[in-house]
Amino acid sequence: MRVYLSLLRAPYAARLLGGTLLGRLPNGMGVLAIVLFTRAEGGSYALAGMLAAVHGLAAGAGQPLLGRLMDRLGQPRVLLTSAALAGAGFVAFAFTGIGSVPLALVAVSVAGLFTPPLEPGLRALWPDVLKEPDQVQAAYAMDAAAQELLFTLGPVLVIASKAVSGTAPLYVCALLGLAGALVVALSGPSRAWRGRPSAGDWAGALRSPGLVVLGVSLGFIGLSLGVFNVAMVAYAEGIGREEASGWLIAVNALGALTGGLVYGARSWPGRPERRIPPLLAGLTVGYALLLLTPGLPLMMVLSYVSGIFLAPTLACVFGLVDGLAPAGTVTEAFAWIVAFMTVGVSAGSALAGKVQDDVGTVAALSGSALGGVAAVAVCLAGGYLLAARSPAGPRLP
Repeated sequence: MRVYLSLLRAPYAARLLGGTLLGRLPNGMGVLAIVLFTRAEGGSYALAGMLAAVHGLAAGAGQPLLGRLMDRLGQPRVLLTSAALAGAGFVAFAFTGIGSVPLALVAVSVAGLFTPPLEPGLRALWPDVLKEPDQVQAAYAMDAAAQELLFTLGPVLVIASKAVSGTAPLYVCALLGLAGALVVALSGPSRAWRGRPSAGDWAGALRSPGLVVLGVSLGFIGLSLGVFNVAMVAYAEGIGREEASGWLIAVNALGALTGGLVYGARSWPGRPERRIPPLLAGLTVGYALLLLTPGLPLMMVLSYVSGIFLAPTLACVFGLVDGLAPAGTVTEAFAWIVAFMTVGVSAGSALAGKVQDDVGTVAALSGSALGGVAAVAVCLAGGYLLAARSPAGPRLP
């Protein structure tokens, strides 16, 4: 783990990573907070899934737009404005509830659309904060592993704050997003960062076919995650242990954190685009095991196992994005990766909610495994596009 300690000793590295994780905790809380609040208000799984999906779809649409603005306007103005507006959306949803579905949809849409682009912003800053290329690549692996803390701590925070009141998780989401944005936006590297001149093409980062391949593949993984989040709530309710849903989601993220830390602690032979398909295959097998739906203790184990390959996959992807992004679109490129995955999570949430209401938990969970199969297929089909544009550079961790 020495590689991580050396990275965190670099000026501003710990502050930027910590602030980004703090501000992104709502990403790990949002879906569960929306689903549990909707259920507590008497809403169906279909409505809960739809609201979670709309929130995610709005976030997926907003991230590339905010990333493009950040490439042109710098980071502080975009981060602080978007965090304030996203927080206002969560607060509005807490006030409106589901008594008026149109108002609820507007509120969750605002909360999602203006999700502050802390994740792509951090990855754009790493090359300025860490001067050595091998350190930058190691930082991507550390970043991929550390973000799983969001999905470990996020569900726990939802369950803990829900004990105070049904609306408390939504208020916590609003406050944490703004706090993290402040920590990052007021730092020296964030205030000094400027994007490179862009060609000005409307397509922006999507001019890169390899980036599209990565995005679509991760979109299907996002679908798997969206299905998992909703199906775990249904599984926990089905066994009479509603509070277990947060722990099952947290344990899944803990598995991803473990996999990411182990993966990032050493160098791996070969190019990263060749490692992505087998990592995705391992992820798919883990999701398929969930279809056994055993008792809670074994389900905890399977939830942990199903997360192990997620962070290593993301680390490989992050290491390719900078080389695939057209000039002047690096923040937008990372934002598109986030957007594809977010849209996938939203689609998975909606799909799982509908299938859960109509068929049951096992059928809903099958969407996780099918999403993994589709991700592997897309990555294999478009692998030559990744190889054609990815940098030779130093080995990725």
